[in-house]
Amino acid sequence: MNLESVARRAKVSTATVSRTINGSDKVSPATAARVRKAIEALNFYPNTNARALGTGRSHMFGLIISDITNPFFPELVKAFEDIAVEHGQEVLVTNTNYDPVRMEHCVRRMLQRKVDGVAIMTSEMDEAFLTSFSKRGIPMVFLDNGRPLKNVSNIVVDYKAGIDCAVQHLTDLGHRHIAFIGGPSRLAPAKARTDAFLSSMAEHKIAVNPAWMREGDYRVGGGHDAMLSILAAKRRPTAVIASNDLTAIGAIGAIHERGLHVPGDLSIIGFDDIQLSAFTQPPLTTLRLPRDVVATMAFHALFQSYEKTKKASPSENVIHPFLVVRGSTGPVAR
Repeated sequence: MNLESVARRAKVSTATVSRTINGSDKVSPATAARVRKAIEALNFYPNTNARALGTGRSHMFGLIISDITNPFFPELVKAFEDIAVEHGQEVLVTNTNYDPVRMEHCVRRMLQRKVDGVAIMTSEMDEAFLTSFSKRGIPMVFLDNGRPLKNVSNIVVDYKAGIDCAVQHLTDLGHRHIAFIGGPSRLAPAKARTDAFLSSMAEHKIAVNPAWMREGDYRVGGGHDAMLSILAAKRRPTAVIASNDLTAIGAIGAIHERGLHVPGDLSIIGFDDIQLSAFTQPPLTTLRLPRDVVATMAFHALFQSYEKTKKASPSENVIHPFLVVRGSTGPVAR
């Protein structure tokens, strides 16, 4: 099958078929629907390479994530891809594993595939990578790691607002001895979460015990080991705030290993609200960072830049995490 066959069945020109495939707004909705029906009936698959040559566009967005094993990111990928499909775009996903060297390979792969834009949803970034895309006029959107420039947008997470909610929730329950397990300090978003915790504790006039401040790796094992270190201190906290849900889940495991109970002995709060969090034992109280909102903001920032090409202006969107209270937090033990 070819364009001519589709055009004859839909009773339109081959140019109209091509415009419909490429998502042009010059085709009326009724005509586009008739063309798509013909494409489906004939089981026609457009040649994407020819399509790219004809339009100068790959109709593909890149999506770079940090850790495919962290449920936060597959949920983000699904939401991003759902929107992309609606707009006739393909998605090329790469995973950095928090490794700057691997990040370089991801960037090279995006450039080789000539993506029309790239969403960089990672915690690690190098200015050189930004330059690689920028000098080619490729639109970019960052999650908490960029700065608005020409063809560059940023999605900012208000960590302070989220951590404030967590600390307020714990103090309302009577907690004054609160520990914190952060992410790798070399990553800017991890440092932002730690700084937000210290600032919020200071505003509540609560002293921070250095023995209760530990660094994890955003994974279950890191949370487990950090929690064991906190429990080895001379004095035990009554509550813990973790930098993400996987860290919190690992911490819960360590607490149970020591014969303690959540929330009877220690309350714990995560960050992200991955789907698994509602099914831990007990269900995890956490700060929700909505993946669908992040994905929608990221896609539309790219799509608008992609449509406007060099006339695109940078944008910055702010997301406010909110507290989801479940069974892992309770009144301080008396």
